[in-house]
Amino acid sequence: MDFADAHACLQKVEPLVQCLTNKVVTNFTANALLAAGASPAMLDTPEESEEFAQIAHGVLINIGTPSTEQYGGMRAAIAGAQGHTPWVLDPVAMGGPKLRSDFAREVVQQHPAAIRGNASEIIALNGGAGGRGTESTANVNDALAAAQELAKKTGAVVGVSGPKDLIVDANQHVLIEGGHPLLQKVTGTGCALGALCAAYLGAYDDPFVAVATAHAHASAAGSVAVRSASAPGSFAVAWLDALYELDGAAIANEVTIK
Repeated sequence: MDFADAHACLQKVEPLVQCLTNKVVTNFTANALLAAGASPAMLDTPEESEEFAQIAHGVLINIGTPSTEQYGGMRAAIAGAQGHTPWVLDPVAMGGPKLRSDFAREVVQQHPAAIRGNASEIIALNGGAGGRGTESTANVNDALAAAQELAKKTGAVVGVSGPKDLIVDANQHVLIEGGHPLLQKVTGTGCALGALCAAYLGAYDDPFVAVATAHAHASAAGSVAVRSASAPGSFAVAWLDALYELDGAAIANEVTIK
């Protein structure tokens, strides 16, 4: 898989990524995009989101802490993205509160280029049981069938993140092994991964490779970060540094593809 080509395209395009995301991770997500080589726009108002989605290279829809206004902004951004811009659905805590779950089931029918979540979120989005809040109670292998069904129903590339990451489309799937358990001890790494998917989709014309490279980049950065950090606070900083420092060849060397 050509991670180097996808990464080179990201650096060349410097994609503008519109992030409609949760308030817990806004700053961290913006910094992750900047470190990786993209340009963040944290714009989620109903009045501007549709217009901005038409000029962005990629759009992230993350339903972590939605308000009534943000739901309106998300719907507007999805409408603006149709036919113009690849967008990513991150169904945070899908299968928990009814309102967010209903919203995710509604918008997943509107042609996301990718869906990114943990195993429980992906299973729940396909009609199964959810996890415990934002935490997955299922493992990545458990989500394979649900991810394959979602990919076939929606046409999206589905990324399932965990100790290893599963990338699925209607015709193929791969497992990416890398990273470190400290990634689960830093709030925002998964949400930032959704934004990285939008960035790579906006820069590279093969959606499957784009989403796989985003996951590989994030995982590889985790593998590198733990060499200089042994606790969550320092790891978060080291992870951002690694996103910046890794090139395509280094990303490929830090992960295993199966």
